[in-house]
Amino acid sequence: MEDNASSGGVDNAFAPDELDEPTYGQAQAIDVRELGEASRTFSWKKLWAFAGPGWLMSIAYLDPGNIESDLQTGAQTKYMLLWVLFWATFLGLVLQLLSARLGVVTGKHLAQHCRTEYPDWARISLWLMTEFALIGSDIQEVLGSAIAFNILSDGAIPLWAGVIITAADCFSFLFLESFGIRKLETFFAVCLIVMAATFGQMYISTSPNQLEVTKGTVIFDLDNKSFNVAVGMIGAVIMPHNIYLHSALVQSRKIDHGNTAAVKEADMYNKIESTVALFCSFIINLFVVSVFAHNFSEHGVYYEKHHEEFPDCFGENIGLLNTAGCFQDVVGNNNGSWIPMKYIWGFGLLAAGQTSTMTGTYAGQFVMQGFLDLKIKPWQRVLLTRSVALGPTLVVALTVDHATLDTANEWLNILQSVQLPFALVPVIYFTSQEQTMHSFVNSKVAKSTYAFISLLIVIVNIYLVLNGVDLTQPAQLVPTMFVGIMYVSFVGYLTIGPKQARAVWCKVTGKQPDEREDGYSQFSPIGGNM
Repeated sequence: MEDNASSGGVDNAFAPDELDEPTYGQAQAIDVRELGEASRTFSWKKLWAFAGPGWLMSIAYLDPGNIESDLQTGAQTKYMLLWVLFWATFLGLVLQLLSARLGVVTGKHLAQHCRTEYPDWARISLWLMTEFALIGSDIQEVLGSAIAFNILSDGAIPLWAGVIITAADCFSFLFLESFGIRKLETFFAVCLIVMAATFGQMYISTSPNQLEVTKGTVIFDLDNKSFNVAVGMIGAVIMPHNIYLHSALVQSRKIDHGNTAAVKEADMYNKIESTVALFCSFIINLFVVSVFAHNFSEHGVYYEKHHEEFPDCFGENIGLLNTAGCFQDVVGNNNGSWIPMKYIWGFGLLAAGQTSTMTGTYAGQFVMQGFLDLKIKPWQRVLLTRSVALGPTLVVALTVDHATLDTANEWLNILQSVQLPFALVPVIYFTSQEQTMHSFVNSKVAKSTYAFISLLIVIVNIYLVLNGVDLTQPAQLVPTMFVGIMYVSFVGYLTIGPKQARAVWCKVTGKQPDEREDGYSQFSPIGGNM
């Protein structure tokens, strides 16, 4: 699915005076132009210069929501859905590369494009949908860190205290960023190494059946019982806010956006880095799925011996909150290490929770800045984005048990899947517009493929909603139909774009739009601007 980039110029997709305030300050951004003229010849030095955004982006593929999905997948379906994990990660890579290309070619990130392209009602609606997705992922990430603090302190730090600690330490990334973007990227790289080391050690000591792991990765297998788990996995892997984030992160590298060769070079190195980063995230997720498939599934090595004594440690009963206890009760110290496995698990979970919470906060800043054009200080934006999710997270931490938390996590992953079109469709729309992307516009084959993917995701989401409500009850049927119609209509509007939607609306109603200076109609298809 290649773009239509030709030897022609980008034609300065956005002139300097049309650009918003730069995403990164002059002192923070790394000037790749200092390394010489752009070239299609591979250079390790230039790859190193571009390396960073892809690794930060990959954090969202390893957040506690993903870890929860991994352990549930392994415990409930063994290795059956490893192929879903692989293809979900691959689909995520395709979308992330679209997002990165949009940022590189235009010098604007996705939320900024949405603000300038859509009328007020659509822009605000899209922002709210993105914020809902952010809050959902935030709850998972902060709770994941809180659970890790609880594990590593042997219960001395309760969940609510861990939530407050995690919410507060998000300000630390501002401190790191003040020393330069490279310092921040180094911190995330260290945390990724911690995750790879901890979950990798668990995988090695567990020694799952390698043939079963391979079969689960390459053979398509799905039954009714595992369908919801598979959809939840897709929602956990592909995070809507991450598509917005990546288009902003690539702007930490300064290039000449009006030079086709420079844009092609940046696109090439972004592809290489993002592919390597997401392959590593896939391997780490595979480690977690395999460990739980081997130890805690109903056909695992410990099931016959321990399932009557510890029934909550097997199958659908195990979850993020009771995993450490299950490692201690069921596996014990049978991991070939002097460190008990529950602590190894705790360190990996802490790294996942801390890094994903920080990147989630980062994404929240870009989303709020891009959609609303807020001119406030960075620490104020962090405080605002943190406060939005802190209340719901504290409520969950204070009120739920592990069974309720597992159910909530499953629904939060499904929420990400439901919200995915509100990031997926805009990034496909903008990268398919020749006036935006010029010679880097999506090809016809790519457009058709992306349209099919979008349609498939919407159909799956509709099925999930219908599967979760009782359609024989009018109290559930009527609001479900109303929300469903609004959902499909809005996704359809985003798919064809505001100009085409306005033309269709005028044709249906016979109205003539009153064009504003920015080219948008004063009225909205659903009743006026907000």
